[in-house]
Amino acid sequence: MAVCCSLHVSRAALRGWLPAARRGGAASRPCRSSSQGRPVGRTFGARQTSPSFGFLFDIDGVLLRGRLVIPAAKKAFQKLTDSKGRFHVPAAFVTNAGNCSRDSKAEELSDALGFKVSPEWVILSHSPLRLFHQFHDKCVLVCGQGPVEENARDLGFHHVVTIEDVRKAFPLLDMVDQSRRPKELPPPPADFPTIEAVILFGEPVRWETCLQLIIDVLLSNGNLGVELTSVPYPHLPILACNMDLLWMAEAKMPRFGHGTFLVCLENIYKKMTGKELKYEALIGKPSTVTYRYAEHVIKQQMESWGWTSPLRQLYAIGDNPMADIYGANLYNRYLQAQAEVSVTAMAAESEEHVEMQRDHSVSITSAESCQSILVCTGVYNPQGDVPADHNENMLETVFHGHRDFHFDPTLVEASHVVHDVNDAVELVFQKENWKLE
Repeated sequence: MAVCCSLHVSRAALRGWLPAARRGGAASRPCRSSSQGRPVGRTFGARQTSPSFGFLFDIDGVLLRGRLVIPAAKKAFQKLTDSKGRFHVPAAFVTNAGNCSRDSKAEELSDALGFKVSPEWVILSHSPLRLFHQFHDKCVLVCGQGPVEENARDLGFHHVVTIEDVRKAFPLLDMVDQSRRPKELPPPPADFPTIEAVILFGEPVRWETCLQLIIDVLLSNGNLGVELTSVPYPHLPILACNMDLLWMAEAKMPRFGHGTFLVCLENIYKKMTGKELKYEALIGKPSTVTYRYAEHVIKQQMESWGWTSPLRQLYAIGDNPMADIYGANLYNRYLQAQAEVSVTAMAAESEEHVEMQRDHSVSITSAESCQSILVCTGVYNPQGDVPADHNENMLETVFHGHRDFHFDPTLVEASHVVHDVNDAVELVFQKENWKLE
């Protein structure tokens, strides 16, 4: 039996920008089981028309719980793929995981779901860093776990320093763990590079070491071992990936995510300096740049498989209202704003120029909308998250998102709430009137 899930946030503010087709949607209705509604055909075969919609799947809490696959995920992909593992409609995997490589995450998904997942379909929290060319030639300090140096170089960064590099070069800076304190003082390094930026890939293992050394880098303006007379401000650029306060694994309760580490870093810096820690960029869900990058991946997939219909709708399926749902709704708002700008610009042009723009827009325009679908198999708690009394302080009660994202209650309200990812896929097929022949 499906678990009853409902969000209680008022939709009043949302109606101001949602297109008419989405008003009065299913955001406040309970989770539906797959037995409800019109059945979707499951006979696989070629269609005469190309799909004009695509899926963006979160992973943890939607497809997997730690190392365990959620049974509904296998059912969903039986509908989405043929016997050779080829998608019937375009799909990408958008995760805030960042302490791994695309290849390893694709291999993990392949083993769990039972078909070959290409690394090109996997979007990690740090994937959009490929676009930050202005930092690729700078000396960057990277923090996280897993193959952080390899990931940085794969993303285009040429001069990479790790936390371990700093610790070995300046062992006196890492003093919390008494067992790791040096018995003999090493000579100061003569050729250690000046750090020019900091990249935070994900939650590290030794938080105390990473927090201390990152603060040291910021307070020394990247020249470790040099004592400055005043705090440099603005500080070095910081690019942070994955803002999730919590994530869901095999445990019954959510676990600390990288967002929790960022909260620690921000507050320590402010406590020590009296100044706000600033970010050059925040990447990963719910940032718009991540969804823009995901749309690009979907379009590349459609092109590679010969699907010629323009991409109209994106469906983002996730379990975290503050990351997956907030991000998808924020991107939908961005798409609506882009469409309004485009229409206004076209109205001001000559009729001949308008026709040229229309012909060209088939290949360059964005999707028309991005609808959010919340599942109840991960972080989302249908008995919590949103207060029943709207007079309560929403910011304190609900908002687990990052401090730099303005809290808008309408953005945590999903377009649809369903029990699991299989129900989400069936719902989308019904909305798109999509039958596999």
